[in-house]
Amino acid sequence: MRRIVLLLLVGLAGCAVASPPIKATPQVVATPQNGQLTTSMQAGKTIGDVEPVYVSVANGTDEPRAIVPSQIFAINEVGERVAPLDPGEAARQAGGAGELKAALSSAAVSGAAAGAVGAGLGALAGAGFGGGWGTGALVGTAVGAGSGMLSGASQGQNKADQQATEQLQGVALQEGDVRRNFTVSGYVFFPKGSYRELEMVLVNHETGDTESIREPWR
Repeated sequence: MRRIVLLLLVGLAGCAVASPPIKATPQVVATPQNGQLTTSMQAGKTIGDVEPVYVSVANGTDEPRAIVPSQIFAINEVGERVAPLDPGEAARQAGGAGELKAALSSAAVSGAAAGAVGAGLGALAGAGFGGGWGTGALVGTAVGAGSGMLSGASQGQNKADQQATEQLQGVALQEGDVRRNFTVSGYVFFPKGSYRELEMVLVNHETGDTESIREPWR
């Protein structure tokens, strides 16, 4: 019985990890073409109220470009520009789907693990007071699972919030220069909506001018 309890604890503790809001990121990026500025985009699956878009910019020219995530816009069905969300706000708004599900899963697993602890301690207490292993285990499981679900729900939610924020910030497109033969890529996040194009406004460091590039939404 003691061995079974220990195995349950080890197995359940290993499973209590919230899954990230973005399951996988694209590995294919734009390739620099001699004398050209190449861009690409790939819309991801909606997460809560957020639409992640994977953007890639490759510079095959001698003129470095500056990329600024706040100057990348989604164009809706009536031609209006929609500004992107910063990663922190995107993480918060994404909480209605994958993150919340992960949090609840973590809470359930945490509660089950606490129930297993209660079963083991209850069994020992039951034996100490003259009761059998079965009686003590049942009482311990009920108490441990109840308190474990309460603490596990809070801890699971906090863990999922932290993981979501960290992951979104880690994969977000960063502000910076795109020099010759360099490729820059990452996610830009938009409010959930219906879009037809993506517009990228880049700054030419040689001339100081801006240039607008549009990609069909796909």
